[in-house]
Amino acid sequence: MTDTLTIRRPDDWHVHFRDGAMMAAVVPHTARQMARAIVMPNLVPPVTTAAMAAAYRDRIMAAVPDGVDFTPLMTAYLTDNTDPADLAAGHADGVLTAVKYYPAGATTNSDSGVTDIAKVQGVLEKMAEIGMPLLLHGEVTDAEIDIFDREAVFIERILGPLVTRIPDLKIVLEHITTANAAEFVSAAGPNIAATVTAHHLVINRTDIFKGGIRPHLYCLPIAKREVHRQALRRAVASGDPKFFLGTDTAPHARHTKEAACGCAGIFTAATAIELYAEVFDELDALDKLEAFASLNGPAFYDLPVNEATVTLERADWTAPEAVEAAAGEKVVAFKGGETLSWRLAG
Repeated sequence: MTDTLTIRRPDDWHVHFRDGAMMAAVVPHTARQMARAIVMPNLVPPVTTAAMAAAYRDRIMAAVPDGVDFTPLMTAYLTDNTDPADLAAGHADGVLTAVKYYPAGATTNSDSGVTDIAKVQGVLEKMAEIGMPLLLHGEVTDAEIDIFDREAVFIERILGPLVTRIPDLKIVLEHITTANAAEFVSAAGPNIAATVTAHHLVINRTDIFKGGIRPHLYCLPIAKREVHRQALRRAVASGDPKFFLGTDTAPHARHTKEAACGCAGIFTAATAIELYAEVFDELDALDKLEAFASLNGPAFYDLPVNEATVTLERADWTAPEAVEAAAGEKVVAFKGGETLSWRLAG
């Protein structure tokens, strides 16, 4: 039995840092484990230009603890009016790593998102030309589509035709939740990849309602049936390089989750790599963790692999129940207060 595991320092290819006091509270948790992180742009107002992304990057770096080596990789929020020249210039200057596509109204702070993918065809063609990845929140928002079916319908209606129209566009289908998504990505060409969260590997939709409504397990895309969770677990354990780590860690103050209309999002940054280690251990696939966490993402983004390493050790410990975000405000951590079987050494 493996009791310690040393891997290249991982990266997180999908994080929400928010801004202000919340950002200052949560950035150190990601930086503790990850060398780099793709930062989501859905602030208020959203980060829609290269200049806004550069300014946000500076604010994030100010929140990184002294002596910690961490690089935020910035994204621009795609709208119906995005200027492709600004994206191209930001990408060339090293400010923008990718562009984020939110269907309007799909999730937290997505009201400024794309209303019709046909309206951004020119932007996507420019991105394909310069090799700039598109990061997809893969859900339709039609009121008549059941919330548990929105990812599968998006793949059929939006993603499949998009890949056919612009085959050279690099696409990451983020935080996948269904067997449909895992199968599509695995069968697609080399320009298509996916991130998988820790929480979607751990919970299914029944967990949200065990003993009552569990607001801290509510996220978008929402967790699906057990058959879909098992499909995701098989995908990450397979060693397929198209799948890599993206936590979608999404902090919200406790009172905004435990509310009549609670926010969507699960905060996993406090225990991310430990959670993934538990899952891979359960799947008898610890030998696949380094590729998933540290190698596959850089290969897709054409970035160097991190030289530094981290060591995980098999040891029971109690995960922090919550993180203090501001005076009197706490963010409840996923699996907080529970015993985990792997921890980051040192």
